[in-house]
Amino acid sequence: MRHSSSKRQKDANVRGTTTSESDLLNGRIAKSVTIYDVSRAAGVSYSTVSRVLNGFEHVKDSTRSRVLRVAEELGYVANQKARSLAGGKSRVIGLLVPVLDNGYISEIARGVDEALARSGYDLMLYTTHRVKSTEMMYAKAIASGLSEGLLLLVPKVPAHYLELLRAQNFPHVLIDQQDEANRSATVETTNRQGAHDATRHLLSLGHRRIAFVSGSPELSPARERLDGYRKALGEAGIAFEPELVAEGDFQTEGGRSAALELLSLRKPPSAIFAANDLSAFGVMDAVRSVGLAIPDDISVVGFDDIPQASITYPKLTTVRQPLTEMGRVAVTLLLEQLHSPGSELESVVLKTELVNRESCGAID
Repeated sequence: MRHSSSKRQKDANVRGTTTSESDLLNGRIAKSVTIYDVSRAAGVSYSTVSRVLNGFEHVKDSTRSRVLRVAEELGYVANQKARSLAGGKSRVIGLLVPVLDNGYISEIARGVDEALARSGYDLMLYTTHRVKSTEMMYAKAIASGLSEGLLLLVPKVPAHYLELLRAQNFPHVLIDQQDEANRSATVETTNRQGAHDATRHLLSLGHRRIAFVSGSPELSPARERLDGYRKALGEAGIAFEPELVAEGDFQTEGGRSAALELLSLRKPPSAIFAANDLSAFGVMDAVRSVGLAIPDDISVVGFDDIPQASITYPKLTTVRQPLTEMGRVAVTLLLEQLHSPGSELESVVLKTELVNRESCGAID
């Protein structure tokens, strides 16, 4: 991937900006604070602060947490304007992601990178490692000049964070999530329909006791996929059974734990539909761990169609999200904001598709 990584930039002689949320919302910028102020307040060296703020590894978790907390309290924000040519545009777009360890994120990022390469913009990638304070710090930094626009692929964007971006009229697009206030450009897919299709596929194979491993309930895709599952059951005249829904977290280990819970029921399911492929991989591991075979003893369906889905054994039946296309469309929406300030914000919904492979079997 071609990108300008903030992790490789040195922070020597870079000043920050004290930027509290209230200051941003009121259009005010408080006094400057340096990286040395963060160092003194946290009781660590300048180089340690630099490594933490730039996302380098090999820093103790306790030290990293202390530095991030102090930086947040002081309102430190790296000032990209001091790093750039005076009066020039950065021609950089920021992409904020939680981690880089799965195909879902990498496929969307690939679409973003391809689209930006054609547009003449560079990509600056930020990984938050699912740390809320890091997300907020990056958000303030990006909106203070590190990039011209921001693509958000973090699981849950706090409402007050979106308010900060809107208060500065900062171009941004949400990917695979909703803005409850309907005041942000978004790229989503037909999550309900995809889950409906997956459940109907299992019903067509004769399954009647179909379990669902959900995602985190605070996330809109997780809620929509649960809705699609319930709707398909209802249409087939099958009563919804809460005990057949086990909460996961869109991660492999969460899927494994949820599946073990379902398989321990007095009357276990004959099929498990997982809210995403990573969860489905955990489900498959759990099924094997209790001595059952896929699909002979139990069928498994996922959601996303990440690259690993087609090479696992057995190959995973799943609902395909057009992941790279989501990234490309997000870039298009962001560039429209950059080139036509004040234009109407757009939300795009892309279609999902059931991909039938080897992890599902018919029952009598």
